[in-house]
Amino acid sequence: MLSDPQAAVDASRTLPGIPRDADGPVFREPWEAQAFAMALSLHARGLFSWTEWAAALAEEIKRAQAAGDVDTGETYYRHWLATLERLIADKGVATPATLHRYRDAWDHAADRTPHGLPIVLLPEDFAS
Repeated sequence: MLSDPQAAVDASRTLPGIPRDADGPVFREPWEAQAFAMALSLHARGLFSWTEWAAALAEEIKRAQAAGDVDTGETYYRHWLATLERLIADKGVATPATLHRYRDAWDHAADRTPHGLPIVLLPEDFAS
């Protein structure tokens, strides 16, 4: 759950393209809401402005479309996550290698977690 629901509503009004309804942003999958919440948190901490975010997201979407993304709207939060990862790396918060390591660990943890249960990272998820 978002700690500041008004921030979510404000962001959904400020940033074009966010899937939303009258109450604010809408998500098809829990990970989409989590990616959205991470971006809100990093914005609140001053890592980037919404103008910078919007430009980086537009660049990511353009790059994906050039690579064949048909832009049906179903990939919007995949672009959101890729933009988040790129900005985190560009700003030195985490290296691309660290992001890759955690992505692999989450994949491993998800593979061993029964459907419907929370995914918990364990030290063995980071083993190569």
